[in-house]
Amino acid sequence: MTAVQSPPVAEREIVSLPSRRGGLGAAFRFEVRKLRTQYRGWAVLLAALLAPIPIVVIIHGQSRPPKDTLFGRFATDNGYALALLVLGFATQWVLPLLTAIVAGDIFASEDQHGTWKTVLTRSTSRARIFWAKTLTACGFAVLVLGVLAASTIVSSLLIVGHQPLIGLSGQIISSSTALKLVTASYVSALPPTLGFTCLAIVLSVWFRNPAVGIAAPVVLGMVMVLVGGLGSIEAIRSGLLTTPFESWHGLLTQPRFTGPLVEGLLVSGVWSLISLSAAFAIVRRRDITGG
Repeated sequence: MTAVQSPPVAEREIVSLPSRRGGLGAAFRFEVRKLRTQYRGWAVLLAALLAPIPIVVIIHGQSRPPKDTLFGRFATDNGYALALLVLGFATQWVLPLLTAIVAGDIFASEDQHGTWKTVLTRSTSRARIFWAKTLTACGFAVLVLGVLAASTIVSSLLIVGHQPLIGLSGQIISSSTALKLVTASYVSALPPTLGFTCLAIVLSVWFRNPAVGIAAPVVLGMVMVLVGGLGSIEAIRSGLLTTPFESWHGLLTQPRFTGPLVEGLLVSGVWSLISLSAAFAIVRRRDITGG
């Protein structure tokens, strides 16, 4: 009798793959592994880690402090003031750019390389792929903000010092309290940062172009900053995604007020919800037969 040979192990694994329907966790791990192999993510994290150091050194070495900016008057002599100065600058276009580099490309790259059909035939659904990519982009945004905050605060305190901070109401804030408030100020930038991440996602899905997905959120953010500077349209200003970046100001006053923090959370949530809803609807209806 002729023995029937079983197929090689590799072939058995390939044949058995379609029978296992991957869940959201498996799709998320796949997206994370894919992001870890791409240089742009590591480049963004490296920039968030190292860029604040020369910025702090340059500002600290200036003979004239930037008095026309918030906390600029004390930035050359106080580490907490310098960290807040960098935060105010970063929220104008740096954070939208750093997060959009991944979020604006994470969907458009599938169109660019024609890999949608391959991705969606990996025993998973469009919904799982969509939320896996969204969670990966949002998780990366949280990581970038955390690295930037830690690098800025630590370098500012080590290079400039940790003297008591003068608040926006003229009150003296002790060093320990100032550290908590500065950290909370950076944390308050998370909701609008995630809002810009979701905005980059919908632009990435809509235009199918990584360049648009990365650049458009930055341009829109700068336009919002300019529009928000016009005093005659206060009603519109409150609904702009850039306005929540300023909500930390109330933490540095006496008495403190947290109303802008709550409003910023709501505004960021609305922007995120609308952006993700639109992106999900486009992905659900997308024709992938061509690749």
